[in-house]
Amino acid sequence: MQPSPLLHEATLNRLRQSKNILAFSGGGDSTALFFLLHEHHIPFDIAHVNYQTRSQSYEEEAYAKELSLDFNKHLFTFTCKLENSNFEHHARHVRYTFFESLINEHGYETLIMAHHLGDKLEWFLMQLCKGAGVVELLGMQEWDEKDTYSIVRPLLHVRKEVLQKYLQTHHIRYFEDESNASLEHLRNHFRHTFATPLLENYEKGISKSFEYLSADAKRLLPHTQKKIQKLFILPNDRDDLINIRHIDKNVKCLGLLLSASQRQEILRTKSCVVGGKIAVCFTKKQIFIAPYISIPMEKFFKEACRKEGIPNKIRPYLFSAGIEPSALRSYHTL
Repeated sequence: MQPSPLLHEATLNRLRQSKNILAFSGGGDSTALFFLLHEHHIPFDIAHVNYQTRSQSYEEEAYAKELSLDFNKHLFTFTCKLENSNFEHHARHVRYTFFESLINEHGYETLIMAHHLGDKLEWFLMQLCKGAGVVELLGMQEWDEKDTYSIVRPLLHVRKEVLQKYLQTHHIRYFEDESNASLEHLRNHFRHTFATPLLENYEKGISKSFEYLSADAKRLLPHTQKKIQKLFILPNDRDDLINIRHIDKNVKCLGLLLSASQRQEILRTKSCVVGGKIAVCFTKKQIFIAPYISIPMEKFFKEACRKEGIPNKIRPYLFSAGIEPSALRSYHTL
């Protein structure tokens, strides 16, 4: 049997050279991706989170164990119980914390996710209604570079219906999450009311528009930036639109999605701590972005930072990370 052509060859070639872990739920999307990766001889292990929210949660975990044994994959599972209040936000945090712990502990280079074209359109429409710019509208990309690993979404150009047809054709078992049908969740409302009908009628045009928008978004991020550990340094452009696009991208790498009000605060103050976690500070020529911490520092270190023009809110991170202020001297030529 010939492998399915659903996955791009360029993506497959990169994955063949990487140590990969697949986020696996047991639903149709991640199950289809499991078998597509297997068809193309992509090496990967699997990670499964059991939120204990439904009666079939343990059946899904058992299915993950079954596949790991049948296909000789390492399986990592995490079981948790979350409160219903803001469940999606907390679930995402727990999920990525688990994935990143596996990546750090076992040396995985790529986290493979099963987001598809419908997910991308849902995000686009939700951000459009919130009032977002091009970079925020696009959201998920096929390759997303993080600090110590990459996220790849090989199905981002594929409709969910195509994946379901693949599963049916090959008689592959999967689980259907009944909560996906509930319109109580905002994402489901956008999916059923807007995204699905649009894709049914305008799939080719929507796919092509996303290609153009991705190319345009790259032009909105024209500058070269510097990075040392979790510190980002980029040029302070005369155009604040370009600045906030760069800031948004780098803050996202540190694990925080900026809201519209947070973007406004950054540009208004030019020196703030976003979400109590990340410091964003402007100087005349540069913008510094780093995790925000509060620790005592040696007097000589603070003086060295002052001489190098390093903003106050950035200094504690340098001190905790063992980064000498003089090491940033070459970065002044950005």
